[in-house]
Amino acid sequence: MLLLSLFLTLVMAFSGLRLRTVLEAFRPLWFFALLLFALHLFFTEGTPILNLPLIPATVTWEGLSRGGLVAWQFLLLASLGTVLSMTTAPTDLVCALERLLRPLRRFGVPTQDIAVMVSMALRFVPTLQEEYERIRTAQMARGASVGAGPLPERLRALTALVIPLLNSALRRADELADAMEARGYAGDGRTTLNRPRFGRDEWKALSLLALIPLAMAIGRAFA
Repeated sequence: MLLLSLFLTLVMAFSGLRLRTVLEAFRPLWFFALLLFALHLFFTEGTPILNLPLIPATVTWEGLSRGGLVAWQFLLLASLGTVLSMTTAPTDLVCALERLLRPLRRFGVPTQDIAVMVSMALRFVPTLQEEYERIRTAQMARGASVGAGPLPERLRALTALVIPLLNSALRRADELADAMEARGYAGDGRTTLNRPRFGRDEWKALSLLALIPLAMAIGRAFA
């Protein structure tokens, strides 16, 4: 995990990403990281550190260690995906995914359809975010208390946001399906304008990535 953290830091430095930008992208994930940490902290058996009389839970050294490691792993996994999406165009990601899945076509796997679905999912994320902000602004303009008040009121306000958002997403999906059908979309035999080539830079990157699991295996052997 230290090696992966160091590798991620170097990638961020070489790609020119600012730490503040990455942390802003992490904002929705801090809650899940804290939740994972708390679950292991309070419900892992071991040497007790602190007894909490209000709740039937005991803080242990093993839970503290395990919770920190699991939260660290979760943040590392999320940060790798975040940095990849920030440094690579969605078109390049989809094209690379299609090329990597191409051997599965021999087994009848529709690799091009999978790549198209991933492309649509990536493009729908900012669209849904804009739709969420529009619905939220409309609810606030009508006097709804969004993000304020007790927990039951917040849950009701969230329901009033989620249901219109799901309806909008399904409506947009139907419109997209009709547009693809009207244009005669067919998954097989599609071509691309820019075809990636596996050259010297790709071999360098692959060799660098191969050093990381090798170093991890050597570290575990001597641990």
